[in-house]
Amino acid sequence: MTAPHAGKPPSRVEVVWGGDQRFDVSRPGGSVSRLDGRGETGPSPVDGLVGALAACTAVDVTMILEKRRTPVRALRIEATGARADAVPARVTAVDLVYHLDGDGIDRANAERAVHLAVTKYCSVRDSLDPALPIHYTVILNGEAGTRLLGA
Repeated sequence: MTAPHAGKPPSRVEVVWGGDQRFDVSRPGGSVSRLDGRGETGPSPVDGLVGALAACTAVDVTMILEKRRTPVRALRIEATGARADAVPARVTAVDLVYHLDGDGIDRANAERAVHLAVTKYCSVRDSLDPALPIHYTVILNGEAGTRLLGA
């Protein structure tokens, strides 16, 4: 008998080999995403990891700003994962550049939303090595801010 579940249900995915270094990832009965070790037919697994971090923080940023009644009109994140020159070539640092657009969004609130997403709310971030440096910059309505260390 299993113990009652507390909190969110576990994340369950299925990975199906598509030949060569191609793998299709999906939730049971859900849509499929392709990961490709060569980066030809989809992001590489490491690109997927860096993208998952960016997307996870984006969910939180949009929710935080929506609660402040300053919803985001557009959001794009440039995510760069520095890699070790070794085997395995692990991610050694991440740089996130948030391009946020929206009427009435205050820079301090935008930077605070990103900071909270990166340091407190993103479950992908909390699943990574706590010592992994994550830097971020917020470009709000086309105006750049300062580069900040988020973790």
